[in-house]
Amino acid sequence: MATIKSSAFKLALIQLGGTGKDKTVNLALARAKVLEASKGKSGKEKVDLVVLPEVFNSPYAVNQFRSYAEVIPSIEDFPSTPAASLSESVAMLSAVAKEAGVWLIGGSIPELDPVDEKVYNTCTVYNPEGTLVAIHRKVHLFDIDIPGRITFKESETLTGGRTMNSFEAPFGRIGLGICYDIRFPELAMISARQGCVAIIYPAAFNCTTGPLHWELLLRSRAVDNQFYTAMVSPARSEDKSAYQAWGHTTLVDPMGAIAGTTDEKEDIVYATVEPKVLEEARKGIPVTVQRRFDVYANVAESKPTA
Repeated sequence: MATIKSSAFKLALIQLGGTGKDKTVNLALARAKVLEASKGKSGKEKVDLVVLPEVFNSPYAVNQFRSYAEVIPSIEDFPSTPAASLSESVAMLSAVAKEAGVWLIGGSIPELDPVDEKVYNTCTVYNPEGTLVAIHRKVHLFDIDIPGRITFKESETLTGGRTMNSFEAPFGRIGLGICYDIRFPELAMISARQGCVAIIYPAAFNCTTGPLHWELLLRSRAVDNQFYTAMVSPARSEDKSAYQAWGHTTLVDPMGAIAGTTDEKEDIVYATVEPKVLEEARKGIPVTVQRRFDVYANVAESKPTA
């Protein structure tokens, strides 16, 4: 288990509302909320990390992802890419992170790979200088069929990512996932064992699975790994013909307690990540040093099969 290196930091989790078919409007709404969130609940606080929800720049609809998809530069190419050449969303996210002076997890957007023309559901992260520092493509695609309730198949449009990702900030290492990724505990296990103080999932659960599993999965990943876990949702849509997100953006602490949450409406959840809570959890219930890797494999040290 890697040593956790972290200091207390303040989060602002944006449950964004009003997303529609006009990308320009969607980006303007997101930009305004990032600037609002960066100032804290009182409007005078210093927030360290701001997070947007899953697919914040377009409708959450399989048949529309490709038409909204943008080319995202690699981290290596980003510094030399002219601002005018950046995709609309990346340009906005980079600029607003710099303007607000915050670390920004830019939710996720549909990404077009210019080489093979595949589309991904992709999260980008920016430092307070506006530099792109991390990219996570949603690994697990949301293909479900609950008879009489909901059928949704992201694989009709999207391709799954092939890497696990995190980023290092002055306040600690943060793991990344997107929505359905939370149902696969390996990503969280590996993030925790690599020294992450938290894992954050931009997410858009629906109103069928949300009431059953949203909080359950958050608390499970937090307790299993004794670190902070958050899911950041869009607000419930007022357009009844649109995809209806569960909402309830939530941060759970390493003991499984709710550190911050909201309902289904547009909101900003403000909370603080306290490393001492993590340290006390791991000291009081020392599962991190009691695992029996002589009996079962350490998933963090295993290699992919393909």
